Amino acid sequence: MVNRFVLNGISYHGKGAIKEIPGLLQAKGFKKAFIATDPDLVKFNVTKKVTDLLDEAKFAYEIYSDIKPNPTIENVLSGVDAYKKSGADCMITIGGGSSMDTGKAIGIIINNPEFADVRSLEGVAPTKNRTVFTIAVPTTAGTAAEATINYVITDVQKKRKFVCVDINDIPDIAIVDPDMMATMPKGLTAATGMDALTHAIEGYTTKAAWELADCLNLEAIKLISKSLRKAVQNEDDGREGMALGQFVTGMAFSNVGLGIAHSMAHTLGAVYDTPHGVACAMMLPIVMEYNAETTGEKYKAIAEAMGVDTTGMTQEQYRTAAVEAVRQLSADVGIPAKLAALKEEDLDFLAESAYADACRPGNPKETSVADIKELFRKLM
Repeated sequence: MVNRFVLNGISYHGKGAIKEIPGLLQAKGFKKAFIATDPDLVKFNVTKKVTDLLDEAKFAYEIYSDIKPNPTIENVLSGVDAYKKSGADCMITIGGGSSMDTGKAIGIIINNPEFADVRSLEGVAPTKNRTVFTIAVPTTAGTAAEATINYVITDVQKKRKFVCVDINDIPDIAIVDPDMMATMPKGLTAATGMDALTHAIEGYTTKAAWELADCLNLEAIKLISKSLRKAVQNEDDGREGMALGQFVTGMAFSNVGLGIAHSMAHTLGAVYDTPHGVACAMMLPIVMEYNAETTGEKYKAIAEAMGVDTTGMTQEQYRTAAVEAVRQLSADVGIPAKLAALKEEDLDFLAESAYADACRPGNPKETSVADIKELFRKLM
C-alpha cells in the first residue's frame, strides 16, 4: 500500500517568528500582499503585529476582513473580487481556521478560475495549479489550517458546510508564533484547543491511520493534554505547547483524515452557528464511546498520553478511561456537555447532513444515518 504525506515546504516556530515575514516575501521578489484576516483581529490590533513589520520594511499590502467565523461562499467570492482589484501577487492569512480557509479558497480560485463556482471545490477538486503564494499565520491553537490540505466553507443557502481537500491549497510557509495567540480569550482558547485534540484522536483512530501519522498524532495528544489547561490560564508554556501540538496533529490528520465527530460538528456549525471547537468538544467523547469496539489497543495509548495510569486495566476499563479523560479535560476548560439549541425536529436533517460529510468515510466504525441521529440526541 502507498501512503501519501503532504507538508508545508517551510515552517517557522517560536516567539518572534512573525519577524521573518517581510524578508521571506522580499526574497521571493513579491511586491504586494493580500492579507486575509478576521475583523476582530483588525479591531484588537492583532493583525497590526504583522502589518507593522510590513510597514517597517516598506512592503505594500491590502487587508481583506469580510470573513465570518464560519466562512461563507459569499465571503470567498467577495475575497476573490477584492484580490483581483488589489494588484497583490501573494497572500498572508492571519487568524484561525476561518481566515485561513477563506484565504485557501480565494487563492485556489485566483489560480484556477475554472473553479469560480465555490461549490465546485467540494470534496477532492481536480485543480491543476498551486494556490497563490501564501504565508499562513495562525492566531488560534486549534484548526492547524496552516499545515493542512483541507478547508471548510459554509453554504448558507443550503444550511450545510462542505469540506474541500486539495494538495494545491496548503500554504507555502507556516509561521507558528505563540505571541500571536496570547490575546485569545479563555473561551476561544478552550474551544480551539479541544478542536486540536479532536483532530489528534480522530486522526489516530481513523481508517487511514498509519505509523507516520500515528506517531505525530500520539505526540500531539500528549502536548495538548498537558498544555491546554495552562493555555486557558494564558501561561506561556501552555501557549507554546498548544501552538506546537495543534501544528503536529495538523501535519498528520491532513494526510489521514478524520471521522464523524467532525462530520457532526460541521453540521452543528452550519445549522446553529455553533463554534467549531465547541461542537467538536461536545461530540468527541460521545463518538469515542461509539467507536471504541473498533479501535484495538489505541484507547490504551490515548489514555496514557492523557496522563492515565492504565496498569492492570482491562480493555473495557482503559477504553472508558480514555473517554473520561477527554470529558474531564473538556469540563476543566469550560466546554458545555449539552447543546441547548438542539431540537428534535432538526435531528433528521442533521443526521443526513453529517452522513454526507466528507469526514464520515474515515470513521473507524461503519455508521448510518440512524446511528448518527442517536448520537446527536445525546447532546440534548
